[in-house]
Amino acid sequence: YVAINCSAIPENLLESELFGHAKGSFTGAQEKRIGLFEEAQDGTLFLDEIGDLSLSLQAKLLRVLQEKQIKRVGENQSRSINCRIISATHKLLAQEIDEHRFREDLFFRLDVIPIHIPPLRERPEDIILLAEFFLKKYSIENEVPIKLFSKEALKFLMENPWRGNVRELENTIERAVALCKTEEIVLENF
Repeated sequence: YVAINCSAIPENLLESELFGHAKGSFTGAQEKRIGLFEEAQDGTLFLDEIGDLSLSLQAKLLRVLQEKQIKRVGENQSRSINCRIISATHKLLAQEIDEHRFREDLFFRLDVIPIHIPPLRERPEDIILLAEFFLKKYSIENEVPIKLFSKEALKFLMENPWRGNVRELENTIERAVALCKTEEIVLENF
């Protein structure tokens, strides 16, 4: 399992990250390097924030998905790859397609088994389960006794809109664990 955040790496380096490069293919390429497609051989490559890929990289990715082959940057030799692709994005790809920022053919190539995960505010039954998981995780990580939530803290968790979804909830719990000086997480810890 290999993961990459497509929006976290500049476009000129992302191609090399994904496909690898030959020695001397660009300034700073001191030695050959395999890319993430090769690294994920017979496994899974997770492309997070795929909606942020440039159109030129989308075209290259489409070719890889169709041909099941890659070429390292600076090489002419094709290499066969065999890996499962999982992708995620926060963008509405249908809208990105309409506005010509995402290739429709790439969308249909990737859209084999779509999984829509609604925002946390639309699945309140998950809030307490996740909060308790993060509470245990950060109590152990910070080497403090596992804490409990007060009734007011639980009410806050359930009523918060969680615009940042699970990441916001996790950070909130991590902060509360760090600030809590008692056995119970109270409203003030948030």
